[in-house]
Amino acid sequence: MKLRLLTASILLATACGVAACGGGAVGSADTKALNVPAKEELLQEGPLGDRVIGKASAPVTIIEYASLTCPHCRAYHRDVFPRVKRELIDTGKVRYILREFPIGRSAGTAAIITRCGPAEKNLYYTEQFLARQPEWVSQDVREDAIFQVAKAGGMSRETFDKCLSNQTIIDGLNEVKQRGRKFGVIGTPTLFINGQKAQGTVTYEQIKAMLAPQAS
Repeated sequence: MKLRLLTASILLATACGVAACGGGAVGSADTKALNVPAKEELLQEGPLGDRVIGKASAPVTIIEYASLTCPHCRAYHRDVFPRVKRELIDTGKVRYILREFPIGRSAGTAAIITRCGPAEKNLYYTEQFLARQPEWVSQDVREDAIFQVAKAGGMSRETFDKCLSNQTIIDGLNEVKQRGRKFGVIGTPTLFINGQKAQGTVTYEQIKAMLAPQAS
């Protein structure tokens, strides 16, 4: 148990509450073109590789940093992302990269599980943890509740327990978060689109507006 708490706590930089999203706008999107890193730097993959949705040939890449305990991330993936996927990703207009920015030990523990499962279930686990936040999000890490979400995706308890001690994943997630901080991520969700940064409650219309003109 001590090892599990230690590994999850490594991902914690600042405890921001039970379902925190960190700093940044809450009521509306904060869209900025300043202090955004170069495209080449943003697109550089971390040690775990990027979780990519969409065609490699898409003219625009959107990068999202998210915390699985963040209620604004939950709302975004419930209300906005399905339309983004349907109208922009599935049509070949956008390649979408989803990166972890776990805030708190519970978010860190869940992030480990999303990376430890089969690659083809990565998005499934992410969406399930977001949609089922009320079942597992807590100030204290509730491993049994987190496992119930993982179990729905076919993960055994033995695999789950081993995942929580996977130092390669833990170290990789730490690096992803540290690079996010370097890029100016202070809260979630944060989206980088066409040299602009959106943070807070992001709408589909705002994303569409940021896509033009398209960048190669």
